[in-house]
Order: sequence, then C-alpha cells, then structure tokens
Amino acid sequence: MTNWDIQEAWRYHEGTKHPGGNLIDPWHRFNPSQQPLLFKRYPDLEPIPLALDPTPAGISALDAIAHTLPRNSEPRLPDFVSLARLLYFSAGVTKRIEYPGWGTAYFRAAACTGALYHIELYIVCQDLEGSSAGNPVPGLPAGVYHFDPADFALRRLREGDFRGVLYEAAGNAPDLSDAPLMLVYTDVFWRNAVKYQAREYRHAFWDSGTILSHSLAMSAAHRLPARLVMGFVDDRVNTLLGLDAGREAALAILGVGTGSKPIPPAPEMPPFSHAVMPISEHERVFPAIVEMHTASSLADPQQVVDWRKWAGTVEGRPLPPPDTLPFQPFSPADTPDAPLEQVILRRGSTRQYALKPISYGQFSSLLERSTRGFLADFLIPGTSLIQIFLIAHAVDGLDPGVYRYIPTADSLEVIKRGDFRQQARHLALDQDLAGDAGANLYFLVDLKGVLERFGNRGYRAAQMEASLTAGRVYLAAYAQRLGATGLTFYDDAVIDFFSPQADGMSVMFLMTVGKKARPRVIR
Repeated sequence: MTNWDIQEAWRYHEGTKHPGGNLIDPWHRFNPSQQPLLFKRYPDLEPIPLALDPTPAGISALDAIAHTLPRNSEPRLPDFVSLARLLYFSAGVTKRIEYPGWGTAYFRAAACTGALYHIELYIVCQDLEGSSAGNPVPGLPAGVYHFDPADFALRRLREGDFRGVLYEAAGNAPDLSDAPLMLVYTDVFWRNAVKYQAREYRHAFWDSGTILSHSLAMSAAHRLPARLVMGFVDDRVNTLLGLDAGREAALAILGVGTGSKPIPPAPEMPPFSHAVMPISEHERVFPAIVEMHTASSLADPQQVVDWRKWAGTVEGRPLPPPDTLPFQPFSPADTPDAPLEQVILRRGSTRQYALKPISYGQFSSLLERSTRGFLADFLIPGTSLIQIFLIAHAVDGLDPGVYRYIPTADSLEVIKRGDFRQQARHLALDQDLAGDAGANLYFLVDLKGVLERFGNRGYRAAQMEASLTAGRVYLAAYAQRLGATGLTFYDDAVIDFFSPQADGMSVMFLMTVGKKARPRVIR
C-alpha cells in the first residue's frame, strides 16, 4: 500500500467516526489501573540537566501566536538556555499534585486528550552554545537527544551532527537547509489508545499540534524562525531515533533558527543499542493505527519532493460573500499584554463555563490572532487547508447563531441566526460544555481535495493544521482570561448542521471558548 492508495485514509476516517465507527468498540472502557507510563525511560543513559531561565522573553501571548519570522540572511542561533525554555513551555511538566493513596498527577504545558501525554520530543542539533547572560551554562554538543519532561533533562541517544539525516529524509527541504536545531515530535500509540482505541491516531495530531502551537510561539518570542516539515522518509527518521515504528513513530519536524554551520552529509548510523523501559505490561497494538500510519508514509526522498509540490493547491479560505460582519479586534493600546510564559503556565482545559458573554472584541482578537498562518512545507504563505465554522451562544455584539469565518476579510458570514445551544451540546457528544460556552469553533477540511493532491499523508497535514490553529486559540483565550477546551463530536451530524455551506467537508477539530466559571468554595 502506498501514500496514493487513498482508500486507506477514508477507511480510517470513516471507521473512527462517532457514533458507530467500525474501528471502535462501543463497549470499551478505560481501566486506569492499566494506564501506561507517562514518560519514556532509557535506564542506561545519564540525564543531562536542563536549566530553566524563568525570565519572560518580553512578548505578549497574543503577539507571539500571531508572529511568524521569515528566514533571512541574519543568523538566528538558539543556545542551550533558549532550547530549555522552548522544551519546557512546549511539553514540560509545569505542575505536580500529590494525591495520598494514588500518586502524583502531572500537568504539562500543552493540552492533551485524556492527560495521557503520548507525544515525545527529540532534539537533533549542531553544537549549541551556552548563554552568556545571567548565569552562564555549558553548551550542548551536537547530537541526537530525547527530552525527559519528568526530570527536565536530556538523554543523548547519538553523538555527532545528524541533521543531515533529517535534511535528506525531508528531500533536502529548504525549510531545514540552515536550521541549527531540529525538533522531532513522535507519537507513542498505546499511551493514548489505552483509552481511545483506534481513534488515537486522530489524537496524535490533535496533541502534537497543540504542543507545536507553543513551540512556534516560543520560537517567535526568542526571534527564532521556525518551519514545520510534515514530508519526510518515515523509516529514515524513525531509525535515527531508535523507534519501533509499530509502537512509536515520528509525526513532524520543526526546524528552529537560521544561519547554522553547513549541514554535513548524513553519516552512517550504527544500530541503536539503548534499552527502553516498557511502558506497560498490557500494551496492545491497534492494527488500524499502524495501517493508517504506514499507508501515509513516504518511502524515499523523491516521493517527498513530489509530495511537497502540491503545497498551496488546496485552498480552505472561502471568498467573502456579499454581506459579512466585520471584526472589531482590540486596538494595540487595548490588547491584553500578558506575557506568553505566564499565559502558558495558567492555561488549562476549562471544566465549566459561566453562562456569561464574552465581548466581540475578545472574540475578534482571538480569531484574528490565531489564524495568521505559519510556515509549513504543505502550505505556501497565505493559504490554508481549513475552514472555521462557528456557533455563537454568548458574544456581546454578535447575534446568537451560526457563522463561517472569512479570514481574507476578517469577518463572519451569517449562515443562520438563533439559539442553538441544545444542538451544540448534541454535536459535541451531548456534552454540556459545548452548550454553555460563549462559542464553538469547528475546523473543517475539504478532505476529498486534500487526499486527491497529497495522498494519505494529506490526512496528517489537515489534522495538524487544524489542531495547531486550535492550540493558538487556547493561548489566545487564556491571554484574555477566558476559558477554552477541545471536545470530540459526532462527525456527520456536524456536517449536516453546517450544510449546505459544509457539503462534502470533514471535521478535524472542535474548540470551545467562553467565560470560565469560578470554582465552587466548599464550606
């Protein structure tokens, strides 16, 4: 099966729909006693401690998520301290709570379905300098490293400059040609499938996308250009990292910084010899996940080059209709200026909304800042695969109703007005959060068009763009002291609800935003 046998993507997408997808057992129940280890362990490798500089970089969250730095001739080299900050505020453990008789609950920087934290980060870099500001620290030698959030440390898997392996695997992607630092985001299948079964592969991109939204924002805060690469030879990257691709596989590469030393040719890779601690004695393989990942894999650099040629050929941004409602974003003077780091630390998935409206200014700023796009090998600047449809319940200055976002005009197309709280609850698997929120944002894609051009790997790209954008919505909401949380949904019912405008489309993500309810005080 090859990337262009697109019936596999359709089989997976249709089979993991709610309700009744034939790849999901409706009687499955998550047993917490079988929860896998939340952290990958290499018992024979010594940790390399990371030092966290808590000083804010001096940019607000709303500015950071909207800022994309282009590559230019000016070198922008990350150092060991900026790498530590990038890792901590993307995927670090930001809080621990001890529960007597149960254990420790870990809270991470970015949202994750079920708090199962199945996304791992790896570093492939040239020599990185320490920091000369404040307390100097040693630099980091060139190598391949794994990030351990629990210890806030790195473990070196390979010694030497292996950036050429990723560069060649990505078909000599221009986005990686001068990157001194490359991050690889992988998915540990069972860690999430233990609860969500075959639908885990959707969550692979939902959760790596929200982490990437933090990585891109932190890169912007440090004035480091960052470029997302989704096209690469899968086996080559997995081999570099020593992954058993039936259990853990690479999803994305992020090139960070410019002005690197010349990338050396890919060296020979000796066999990977480090022991890895099993994550569970109950581990199962879900064939549908492995089959979908294999069917969307690319086998050689030429396939990657051919795949990348389709960038920008699927446009998800609708043309403005005659009548739209213009946005009313905050003026620069009125825009909340909460530092990015502070917003990440207070971010969390909202569990209850207050039935109070948010302002149209807040909502306009949230959408406008979150959807400015990012640099990726499957897009060209100014294009997108996704369309955003929304149900507004309580937004001052906006009638309750159903709308479509028109990013080319920073405005909303009115589809129908009215109170749709009850319908919103039902679309979101009958969850009250969707009816109580100020608004629900649905990220839709012309999946037929995407698969015809990009093959099965287009499914990865569509899921990734939707979730990365949703991750920015998370940050934009918390920057304004609002709440936000992602929810799952009844796929076909969503399309029926938004049609005819949504005819033929598919849902990738649902995000809710609104005023958070204050915690109840028990006396």
